[in-house]
Amino acid sequence: MGKDKKKSKGKLKKLPKTKCCVSKSRCGRCPIRMLKEGTLPAGYTVKKRVLVRADGKKVSKKQLQKAA
Repeated sequence: MGKDKKKSKGKLKKLPKTKCCVSKSRCGRCPIRMLKEGTLPAGYTVKKRVLVRADGKKVSKKQLQKAA
């Protein structure tokens, strides 16, 4: 029915959202929470609740999938 996930590689990494949803409990993909835990992909950071690359450029979902 649905699309097959790549289960052969083991556990899939959760990708962070591109913008924080400002929920008090912090969702599982919150970029702020992932930054604090150290699970954010290398070369990415969070500024003003928005996920950005370390060099300051905007993030696209396609680039984010390649990095993770």
